[in-house]
Amino acid sequence: WVRPTIEGHMGYKFDESGNKVDNGISGTTNATWQGDLWKTGGAATWLGGTFDAKTGLAYFGTGNPAPWNSHLRPGDNLYSCSTVAIDVATGQIKWHFQGTPNDGWDYDGTNEFVTFDAGGKRLGGKADRNGFFYVLDANTGKFERGFPFVKKLDWAKGLDENGRPIYDPAKRPGDPTASEDGKKGSVVHVSPSFLGGKNQMPMAYSPDTGLFYVPANEWSMEIWNEPITYKKGAAYLGAGFTIKTADPKDIGGDYIGALRAVDPKSGKVVWEITNNAPLWGGAMTTKGGLVFWGTPEGFFKAADAKTGKELWSFQVGTGIVAPPITWEQDGEQYVAVTAGWGGAVPLWGGDVAKKVSYLNQGGSMWVFKLMKD
Repeated sequence: WVRPTIEGHMGYKFDESGNKVDNGISGTTNATWQGDLWKTGGAATWLGGTFDAKTGLAYFGTGNPAPWNSHLRPGDNLYSCSTVAIDVATGQIKWHFQGTPNDGWDYDGTNEFVTFDAGGKRLGGKADRNGFFYVLDANTGKFERGFPFVKKLDWAKGLDENGRPIYDPAKRPGDPTASEDGKKGSVVHVSPSFLGGKNQMPMAYSPDTGLFYVPANEWSMEIWNEPITYKKGAAYLGAGFTIKTADPKDIGGDYIGALRAVDPKSGKVVWEITNNAPLWGGAMTTKGGLVFWGTPEGFFKAADAKTGKELWSFQVGTGIVAPPITWEQDGEQYVAVTAGWGGAVPLWGGDVAKKVSYLNQGGSMWVFKLMKD
């Protein structure tokens, strides 16, 4: 089977000969999209998904709706900026949860949904680009709780009882058609930036500590809307932007990145380790009570998963934007990480890109053996 992530498109099953058979997997056209915009509406599952054998569901995050100019597409724009839980036998969406309905800030919802057991339930956690951490029932999608995992979040005033954002209208980029020249809407300053409280870099969960380890970033942006028409092969934004560093008074220090140990029950940050440059690589935990992560400055680090005490670091000579991995071989445990700086931050980072322009690029693979006590 194949299925769309935007209503209006058609899904199909395939028979034993590989022929397409209409299976009716589709949303109702124009239910949450205006006119023909659903045809070029984005919402790609560009990060990939996960499967949970306990629930029998596959979980995929979906990207932002297109164009960025939200005034062109009134409505929730399903299933953009969402987590969708899919029955792998049929392709049917069993439930969905939308973090940013009618997104106007490029807050993709592609970040991973990590399932875990707690209080006799199968739950799932997601640290969204929009700065909120969501805890959902992994079987039904029911909203359990949500809270910010970044210190500066002002595009919404909070979440309602169903986890839907309570928007601050003053923080939505203005409609360009309402401006004097019709070319640029009002500029807003908003946190976090579209690069996200967390982006594609995977967080980690430890069943032993019950904590999530989130590579978080504190930054803001100026963003405005512009007129746009769809042209195949061209960028389809309808917006301009500049990434800004956060005010140290708002976040309690002069830094951008922070590895944060987050308690999904209380919503509290148990500990954090801040970093001058943005954290753009993933985290990993081990049964031995360690959490590993890399920094753009080239340090591969390990900390105590319970306390956050930094235990070890190694300079690999170039920035790290990949998650670590671990495996057992011949009775020994190994940890490895791919190093090499680049990607979205230097490309799109505005003022932040200037701040980290000195960082080394390059590419290499580093492998370490964990020594027994």
